[in-house]
Amino acid sequence: MREYQKEFIKFSLESDVLRFGEFVLKSGRKSPYFFNAGLFNTGSSLATLGEFYADRLLDWGESFDVLFGPAYKGIPLAVSVAIALSARTGRPVPFCFNRKEAKDHGEGGIIVGAELKGRVVIIDDVVTAGISVDESIDTINRAGAAPAAVCIALDRMERGLDGRLPTSRLITERHGIPVLSIADLDLLVTYLSTSDGTPELLNAIRCYRQQYGVDPEVSDPQ
Repeated sequence: MREYQKEFIKFSLESDVLRFGEFVLKSGRKSPYFFNAGLFNTGSSLATLGEFYADRLLDWGESFDVLFGPAYKGIPLAVSVAIALSARTGRPVPFCFNRKEAKDHGEGGIIVGAELKGRVVIIDDVVTAGISVDESIDTINRAGAAPAAVCIALDRMERGLDGRLPTSRLITERHGIPVLSIADLDLLVTYLSTSDGTPELLNAIRCYRQQYGVDPEVSDPQ
């Protein structure tokens, strides 16, 4: 576990963004933990979050031309990451986002911000079934640009629609791009095992993973 990943998990817990209990997800699954990036809702917390995304992208090390934040949660995320990366690299980092509905006046279209061109990194909070990623990639392709990667905060490492592979791996197989996560379930369990994680909590996560998750070797960490 890299230091920034450890600090990200700690920050998520302290911000009450990462919570433990019993939560019903959109999929209908009952999860012992829940990550709600929407609760990074202050300027300072969003700025800190952007730094963690920047850490992950710099760790990845590949070049790209623009950040794309899918509406709506991805919009402030892309802005914060662009600011963090610009400060780190000393160069402008273009970003853009989409509208839910095309604008028929003014500049028109569905894209706001920088031109959607070249190699594009999609910035989002989590991936579930991968539908929003498919939609983002369709938008990027229609603009004549090329998706380069998806960067998310937390990979839950749960089985996707095929019932075997995690959604992040399905995205990679479907589109040929990596899904980069600041942290994933493996790192979360490791962190909890060496900090405040109670045996009851760790057992609940293990049981959930046995039911809906994948073995670590089946996933494809980048």
